[in-house]
Amino acid sequence: MARRGKKKGRAVSGWLVLDKPAGLGSTEAVSKVKWLFGAQKAGHAGTLDPLASGMLPIALGEATKTVPYVMEGAKVYRFTVAWGEERSTDDLEGPVTKSCDKVPAEEDIRALLPRYTGLIMQTPPQFSAVKIGGERAYDLAREGEVVEIAAREVEIGRLDLMSIPEPKKAVFEVECGKGTYVRSLARDMGRDLGCFGHVADLRRTEVYPFETQQLVPLKDLEGAAADAETESDRFSALDSYLLDTEAALDGLPEIVLGDDAAGRIRLGNPVIVRGRDAPVQAPEAWASLRGRLIAIGMVEAGMFKPKRVFGL
Repeated sequence: MARRGKKKGRAVSGWLVLDKPAGLGSTEAVSKVKWLFGAQKAGHAGTLDPLASGMLPIALGEATKTVPYVMEGAKVYRFTVAWGEERSTDDLEGPVTKSCDKVPAEEDIRALLPRYTGLIMQTPPQFSAVKIGGERAYDLAREGEVVEIAAREVEIGRLDLMSIPEPKKAVFEVECGKGTYVRSLARDMGRDLGCFGHVADLRRTEVYPFETQQLVPLKDLEGAAADAETESDRFSALDSYLLDTEAALDGLPEIVLGDDAAGRIRLGNPVIVRGRDAPVQAPEAWASLRGRLIAIGMVEAGMFKPKRVFGL
């Protein structure tokens, strides 16, 4: 029988709230962080376009099991729309496809915003990761194909006009749910205003449950790695930037367990939930031992039933 090879890298776990620089793809950013930390496994919670900057939560090790909880979180973007041109990519990267000399008035822009809040139907850009017949839309678009992409429902919590730095540019802030394309917002607002538009600058400032003050610039990580005299010092410095794996589970009830119950959980067995404030029913909850995450599961009839078990 063939022996399984030893996993490469460190068994380091936790969340890094990376401040991704513009010009770097999300996959490249994950690869860079994985290499810096010498991690066995890494993944991100929500793609950020290469031209965009800002918050890209990256999970290392056991934290990758909690990625779906961050993917579902609300996101906040600050973006600039340049009026007068529509582009093939709906941002600065693509060529101009339509143009107009009209400059929208501030009152017209503000009057339009309520149309883009709440549950709305939105058509993703031609250059997007949406799959069409098993292929990514951006791959088909690069081959010159114009494909029909079905509109989908997305949720916009708020859309605010922040400033008009010059007549042909407007800065907005949007809080939105999973699957929302800011580039589509710029395109559609431009069409509704009769002047066309595209995203000229885009920055993601929040991905719930993470906050702006937790952002770590890539240059800080690279600097910490370069300044370390030994590999041990390097990893110690880098690990100080990590948040605990359970940071992704903000809002879920915590079930505090003792050693015996934790042992049963690790074997995949349910345990009785104890404590005055413990929930009797919960579709999702996380169990802890001495403050550390050991499992995610559900509470049913006063029993915690594990679905995902974590190593300590």
